[in-house]
Amino acid sequence: MSPLAPASLQRPPPPAGSYYDPTLDTYVVKLLPADWKVSTEEVALATVLGSCVAACIFDATSRIGGMNHFMLPDAAPGDGSARYGAHAMELLINAMLKQGASRPRLQAKVFGGGNVLPGMTLDPIGTRNGNFVLDYLSAERIPIVSQDLFGVQPRKVVFFVRTGRTLIKRLPAAVEITRAERAYRSQLAQKPVAGSVELF
Repeated sequence: MSPLAPASLQRPPPPAGSYYDPTLDTYVVKLLPADWKVSTEEVALATVLGSCVAACIFDATSRIGGMNHFMLPDAAPGDGSARYGAHAMELLINAMLKQGASRPRLQAKVFGGGNVLPGMTLDPIGTRNGNFVLDYLSAERIPIVSQDLFGVQPRKVVFFVRTGRTLIKRLPAAVEITRAERAYRSQLAQKPVAGSVELF
């Protein structure tokens, strides 16, 4: 029987749906629009945001964290999809509490809300999304310890759930990003979403 590998070389099994990122030296789960995830594992959650917003919420004591990725602040009547801010926030917070997080210890980091769609100067969706998440967390008395909202650039966000550490990379504005986001929002006006759609 071969000897066991040193503890430093032993890795826990990868979380479901994850891939190993050698640069970050951790497993990563990618979130798409209308996705959300809560975990207690050694994993990072990653997403790319245009006008969408991601809220990263964590309990540093119990080492539970989660992220959502919502597209619109206001839900259509009867639509409980996580693509809408209020539902995405409720799903994320409730799942964290079920896994053992303490509500008084919850802290938030929020990102996105970029006005990446050209020509939208009157009440742009990115601004609405950003203002929604700020107002929601204020009403719920969950402190925001970090934020990178608004502006005109897309962002890549990586969130380490057990520590609350977050990496942000601002991406160059790209025609493909704005076209994809505009096309997807047009689809939302015509029919419900079936499953996740990757915008970027």
